[in-house]
Amino acid sequence: MRVPSLLALAAAGALLLPLAANAGNFPAGSEQSYMTQCEKAAGAQGVDAATAKKHCDCGAQAIKKNFTDKEIADLDSKDGVDAKLMQRAQSVVQAACKPK
Repeated sequence: MRVPSLLALAAAGALLLPLAANAGNFPAGSEQSYMTQCEKAAGAQGVDAATAKKHCDCGAQAIKKNFTDKEIADLDSKDGVDAKLMQRAQSVVQAACKPK
């Protein structure tokens, strides 16, 4: 399984956000939820646990580094996420976490 396809799946259901100037943090409990969802999606695609954890940690750090608190919270919205916002988030995680 390729990591970019894992990124697309994880981003679709996870807490990702668009590019921003200020670093942010996940709302309370949301980072663990992101990690659980990301690792579960990776496992379902046949990625081993260690590789999944490494990739998901990278994605969480990229989110915190590049996005504001508000943007992270917007992507954790239970009433839908803007498609453009999600697309930008996927691009950031893919760029930061692609295999070397």
